[in-house]
Amino acid sequence: MADTPTGTTADRYENRLLVILFLAFGFVFFDRQALSFLAPYMDADFGLSNAELGTLSGVLALTWALAGMFAGRLSDALGRRKPILIAAVVLFSLFSASSGLMAGFAGLLAARALMGTAEGAVLPMAQSLMVEASRESRRGFNMGLVQGSSAGLLGGIVAPLAVVWLAETYSWQVAFYVTIIPGLIIAALIAKFVYERSPRTPDAPAAAAPKPARVPLGEVIKLRNIVVCMLIACFYLTWFITIITFTPTYLTEVKGFAPGTMSGVMTCLGVAWVLWGFATPGISDRLGRKPTLIGFTALAVCCPLFLVYVDNPVLLGALMVVSYTGLGCFTLFMATIPAETVPRGALATALGLIMGVGELAGGFLAPMIAGWASDQWGLQTAMFIAAGGALLVVVLSFALRETAPAVLRRRAAAGPAPSAAGS
Repeated sequence: MADTPTGTTADRYENRLLVILFLAFGFVFFDRQALSFLAPYMDADFGLSNAELGTLSGVLALTWALAGMFAGRLSDALGRRKPILIAAVVLFSLFSASSGLMAGFAGLLAARALMGTAEGAVLPMAQSLMVEASRESRRGFNMGLVQGSSAGLLGGIVAPLAVVWLAETYSWQVAFYVTIIPGLIIAALIAKFVYERSPRTPDAPAAAAPKPARVPLGEVIKLRNIVVCMLIACFYLTWFITIITFTPTYLTEVKGFAPGTMSGVMTCLGVAWVLWGFATPGISDRLGRKPTLIGFTALAVCCPLFLVYVDNPVLLGALMVVSYTGLGCFTLFMATIPAETVPRGALATALGLIMGVGELAGGFLAPMIAGWASDQWGLQTAMFIAAGGALLVVVLSFALRETAPAVLRRRAAAGPAPSAAGS
């Protein structure tokens, strides 16, 4: 099949690509979240301590980070996204299913490391394809659906309901096995319906179109927005990974919630994830990336504190929907702001770099530190660490330079505007 669609409008392709990439990244987080929800069921076989649970989460983040940085740079060097994305989706599905075969902590650690190696390539490829196919007025909205709402729906709502039901009905091993099926289906959809070059890019055929000029890595990390986004990623990943890793165990062991009640509260996190995942970037298309990031992150600070201080599960679930706003912000600093800051030839490199640095610090180190601290001083310590991470993001966000096209046009009409590149 040709790499550029014929007889298909750019808008129709944009919507089709949005659906496919929504499913692809959503199932990445379905697989990533499964371990947290299955940890209470695995305890009889593994006897996982909080530190070990944090290590399992951390090693996936480590390999995810390294793979994301490598895949992003490789993609920009080759000028190819699609084959890397297909390989990543197939491999993460196989490695996720293999977790159910493991009989010890070391085997499970190896399976999670391999899974992260495959999953790390998905986001830079998916967002690079999406930004090139998106209308300017829908850029933030589309990227929010791909990165935020997809992970919220499949990882935050479907995952706790599905994997807890499978574990209760069959076993935690079966819950891992079934993850292979949707991944293989999505890989086939990408192979058939996704094109290497969007019809919204210049009209030269893909085979004849010149590759965008390659930008040295040193030039990318000189840009202020890129540096600030890397720092934000470190602390926002601390907030996110700490919450998703320890909340199921916190709710069952500290709060004393039944597994079904825990699943219900976690589903409320998923509802918020879906809602704010597209609403936050959509709002930023109009109000600006920077004020949106600051405002919604201030709400996110409260989320782990509610987990500590609110005991009524119904009220807690409602507060989770209101305060679990950070996943909508992820799209801004991990995808939209960098995409509006760097030239096209450095797009996947920038996305992989920000994701990789954030995963190394917030995804790899933070859950291990939080797990160790929780073994020393109680699981509520992890929640305070998560709140502190979000608070630091609020402070860092003031250093960003605005990139939203609509806001920059308004500023230009009113007078001289600052450079969007943030160099």
